[in-house]
Amino acid sequence: MTDDKVQLSDLQTMKRIGHKIVGVVAWDYQMARIVDRAGVDLVSVGDTVGVNLWGQPNPLEVTVDQMMVVCQAVRRGVKRALVSCDFPFGPVQEGPKSAVRAAIRFAKEAGVDMVKLDGASEHLDAVTAVTRAGIPVFAQFGITPQTSLKYGVTYSAIPKPGDVIPDEMLDEIVGEAKRLEDAGAALLNFTNSGPTVGAAVAQAVSVPVVGGFGGGPWLDGRMRMVTAAIGYSADALDSPPDTYANVARIAHDAIVAYADDVRSSRQIAGGLRR
Repeated sequence: MTDDKVQLSDLQTMKRIGHKIVGVVAWDYQMARIVDRAGVDLVSVGDTVGVNLWGQPNPLEVTVDQMMVVCQAVRRGVKRALVSCDFPFGPVQEGPKSAVRAAIRFAKEAGVDMVKLDGASEHLDAVTAVTRAGIPVFAQFGITPQTSLKYGVTYSAIPKPGDVIPDEMLDEIVGEAKRLEDAGAALLNFTNSGPTVGAAVAQAVSVPVVGGFGGGPWLDGRMRMVTAAIGYSADALDSPPDTYANVARIAHDAIVAYADDVRSSRQIAGGLRR
């Protein structure tokens, strides 16, 4: 790892030489600084912020203005990695002109390196329009709440091992990936890929293919929400997570200790017991 700013061309090189791309989803300045210092290649600011940090029932309530604030915070914290910002529900569905307007705002006001379009294979015209405006597109396709019925798979925010694109859909999915590449997408996010279809897609296109849910070593890289990777969820207090840490438990125990010190009239300085 070097301190040089990651470029899209670097991701292309990584795909070519088989060096896996490390991506995370983050939503705040402090975490952005941490993951950047850890050496990730890509920080994606997901519209899932509404569900995971704000307690909303689904990501459809998130607005462009709200995403702008979150993307600005992450951008301030990231110096090396590429930063991508999700379009919330709306701009792409309203048409290419609306998508371009939103992309320009994210590039100018938040300073992002690319924008991410969910369900992009259904909006190829928006992918092309944004790309022609000079803003790289991170195109997501695969199983989403909107496409799960199409693939005959039940969508779940916490996927199960079987929640992958069926092998019999291989030709159709490879075709989608190629159309996204032809439309101008610079990077693909293939959700719920599975080893067979995922490997076929990664081999079929020249742009890097990364994945979150259902992703694995058969793709060119991996995406994961920071909160999922470190166990930062209240649920982790009751059910130990299968993650790299249990930050929820650490935070809980620290606050319990702090509260105990206060109630016991112990002196506290700089957050350390004295």
